Amino acid sequence: MSCVIALSPTSSPPTRGPMKLVSRKNPAVADPSRPHIDAPRRVGGDGEPEVFVADEQKDVPVDLERWQELATEVLRSEGVRGLAELALLFVSETEMSELNELHMGKPGPTDVLAFPIDASEAEIVLHGQPISRGPDRAPADPGDMPLLLGDVVICPAVAQRQAPSHAGTVDDEIALLVVHGVLHVLGHDHDDDDQTRAMRAREVELLIEHYWHGPAPEAFRQGHDE
Repeated sequence: MSCVIALSPTSSPPTRGPMKLVSRKNPAVADPSRPHIDAPRRVGGDGEPEVFVADEQKDVPVDLERWQELATEVLRSEGVRGLAELALLFVSETEMSELNELHMGKPGPTDVLAFPIDASEAEIVLHGQPISRGPDRAPADPGDMPLLLGDVVICPAVAQRQAPSHAGTVDDEIALLVVHGVLHVLGHDHDDDDQTRAMRAREVELLIEHYWHGPAPEAFRQGHDE
């Protein structure tokens, strides 16, 4: 899987209409020092996590409600509680190429990009202890809630092209990318073999629970070298 991450301390508020990713400064690949965040956790004020979706491409039909529901269930299973927002966008190869070049300095489209907000912006528990916000960071203001978790951007055309040698079907490929992207937003990485195995195992667990509702298909593979 060719997923890459850009880390950003801010994100534009998602809306229920068409959404565009804002230009972010100083993107970086996943930092190996980024903490692994353990559930349960509470993010935001009173309310429930929400996923805002937008289809900004016409190459591949996308069932927005289906992927919105899957992303929401992943957030809940990973321990996100309270009023928090995630944006899930489906874009064309042209737009994904622009994002990949702008944020990662790489040519051509990729399958999924994840833009997490700094974990210290959230009220998150790491190994039973709150994550320090650092000396220069003020505590989160409940009046600023809902808290933005980040953005997951998927290119269905790339997913369709790589599905036969990867997840098997286009739907299974998109489902995998949704889960993969959300996990990245929540702090999971695959910088080494142990992290990769743990992340892939969690992806399958979540797909079994919330997507297949049964065993993984025989043709399913998480596949590509990352």
